[in-house]
Amino acid sequence: MRTLLAILVVVIVLLQVKMWFGEGGYRDVQHLAARVEEQARENDALAQRNRELQAEVEDLRQGLHAIEERARSELGMIKEDEQFYQVVPGRPNGQNPPE
Repeated sequence: MRTLLAILVVVIVLLQVKMWFGEGGYRDVQHLAARVEEQARENDALAQRNRELQAEVEDLRQGLHAIEERARSELGMIKEDEQFYQVVPGRPNGQNPPE
């Protein structure tokens, strides 16, 4: 009877070791769960970026306002009959102008 009990205890211990530390065990499941969570965060960020790009594409397709805005900001274009003012930042204190 003691031998049978000892064999059962050894089998249970071996099964527990395999469950906690073996391939497909608890550690592997936790590692995979962390990777799934990280991938879900990355997917959410990429989905947000896709929505922003899609909104920009739709804006460019529908109206001239977006095209005009991009021309002004990226190309420095101005409309006819507009006046352009450029503000130059001042020099830090203690610096003399070049002579």
